[in-house]
Amino acid sequence: MKLSDEGMCFACGPNNPIGLKLTFAFEDGKYVTRFTPRREHQGYTGITHGGILSTLLDEAMAKLVYTMNQRAITAELKIRLKKPVPTGEELVVSGWVVAEARRLIECAAEARDTSGEIVAEATGKMVKV
Repeated sequence: MKLSDEGMCFACGPNNPIGLKLTFAFEDGKYVTRFTPRREHQGYTGITHGGILSTLLDEAMAKLVYTMNQRAITAELKIRLKKPVPTGEELVVSGWVVAEARRLIECAAEARDTSGEIVAEATGKMVKV
């Protein structure tokens, strides 16, 4: 399988007109982005949709692996949504590598609110292709 990128990734693609347009940087050994969910990212009124939170966590892990020059795709994603996340409040989302084997990269990610509380967390397994 050949992986290519035309800038249309929903999470980070600069060419996707409806995408999240996430940008990342390394901070304290983690790959970090900041994102403020808007009204169009809600499920119930004023509460960020869990699928958006899952996307943020998955992207923090997948984009990190991509930055490591590994071509891999998410094979397993486990999410724990710890509390409702209001729209309009900035989240800090971080991803890091936990372990790496021949074909598998295990990662973890978390999203924190403005008070520093973890509002969602994930583990993921990325399979190299």
